Amino acid sequence: MKIGFDNQKYLDMQSQHIRERIDQFDNKLYLEFGGKLFDDYHAARVLPGFEPDSKLRLLKQLSDQAEIVIAISAKDIEKNKIRGDLGITYDLDVLRLIDSFKDNGLFVGSVVITQYSGQTSANLFENRLEHLGIKVYLHYSIDGYPSNIPHIVSDEGFGRNDYIETTRPLVIITAPGPGSGKMATCLSQLYHEEKRGIRAGYAKFETFPIWNLPLKHPVNLAYEAATADLNDINMIDPFHLEAYGKTTVNYNRDVEIFPVLNTMFEKIYGESPYKSPTDMGVNMAGNCISDDAACQEASRQEIIRRYYHALGSLLKGESSEDEALKIELLMNQIGVTVHDRRVVDAALSRARETDGPAAAMELGDGRIITGKTTNLLGASAALLLNALKDLAGISHEQHVISPEAIEPIQKLKVDYLQSKNPRLHTDEVLIALSTSSYTNPAADRALAQVPNLKGCQVHTSVMLSDVDIKVFKKLGVDLTSEATYETKQHYH
Repeated sequence: MKIGFDNQKYLDMQSQHIRERIDQFDNKLYLEFGGKLFDDYHAARVLPGFEPDSKLRLLKQLSDQAEIVIAISAKDIEKNKIRGDLGITYDLDVLRLIDSFKDNGLFVGSVVITQYSGQTSANLFENRLEHLGIKVYLHYSIDGYPSNIPHIVSDEGFGRNDYIETTRPLVIITAPGPGSGKMATCLSQLYHEEKRGIRAGYAKFETFPIWNLPLKHPVNLAYEAATADLNDINMIDPFHLEAYGKTTVNYNRDVEIFPVLNTMFEKIYGESPYKSPTDMGVNMAGNCISDDAACQEASRQEIIRRYYHALGSLLKGESSEDEALKIELLMNQIGVTVHDRRVVDAALSRARETDGPAAAMELGDGRIITGKTTNLLGASAALLLNALKDLAGISHEQHVISPEAIEPIQKLKVDYLQSKNPRLHTDEVLIALSTSSYTNPAADRALAQVPNLKGCQVHTSVMLSDVDIKVFKKLGVDLTSEATYETKQHYH
């Protein structure tokens, strides 16, 4: 993928801007971190050159001043919401994030369960965290949020929420994903700090939408596609336009909540330090785009990937038709179809030729490699093997794994592990390749190409097993699949 983003410039500008914002407040700043803090793969895909751990690097520079509070919605716990890029539930991701932050020398002070209304699953998660020695606080659903300001900013509104005890001047509020209640957590804390006579500030670090890109820029539309399940809508910031006469981009939830935050600041300071939602932000990403055309194309591809994901979720009963329809409208706005993803037609054409499941991969240099289903290998496994051989300059007729090495694995799967499918999955073919590399120099050359799969694009003509999906994720491959099962069974 062509680089379109200057990550070092971003780190320098963003770090300086956050420090300047901290200096605006005397003793306590709540900094809401939107998007993925530890591994922002969405940003890395739509801003090629952006490193997924950029925000983490920034925080490590402030580790002596900062503590982290992780917010998770009780509603997301109740419905077992899955983090799409990792394939794990939000509650498990909270535990993963805690370990990741601690491993990087960052202090995690507590977890807050938001939108709580007595959900049994939330109670179980609270007990689990407490048994692990992690402080847990509860924030409740508030009637009339966010429009009924007198009720929200009262003892019956934010006043019902637990006060989160913090010990450091910079409090980072983050979450496993969007819609977790990060902003409401910050506002609630400002209310409680005011009751305790503490002058606290608030700022927002949200990468998307990028405020100084056009409203319909593909990067910003890709954000709408990523949050289609939340029905987020990018919009012109009316408060910023009125205050400064300048057009900037924000999104509906921030615009809706701004009057609440503005009212709270007026109560704390006598006047608000911010005139618009855009003023609250500290995002410098838009200033670090080095190749706009590259970022636009990367974003168009991301919208197509999101569309396929929505279709798959619909097939599995995990989302409504509205999500896919909204992304389809976004595709129409920027004039793309699924056929603009090169691997789609290649995979479908191969499937028609072979009358069976097939897969296609676009390598870093633009070459398209395909794989078909055989008696020994599934289409994804065959594709993986073909791509590694191609990258290593090995003829496709040359075996890097002998059929004799595959047959014992099939016997194990079918005879001893009661698997109905004897064909090797992607993880099994990689293991077979690694064992063959000890005696076969060609297999060793092919195995050495595994790191070069990162960033490659793959499409399959059928939905894949969880095993294959996870392997492609670990390899750093961007995967899409047709929303159809390989078999016509009802249970998959």
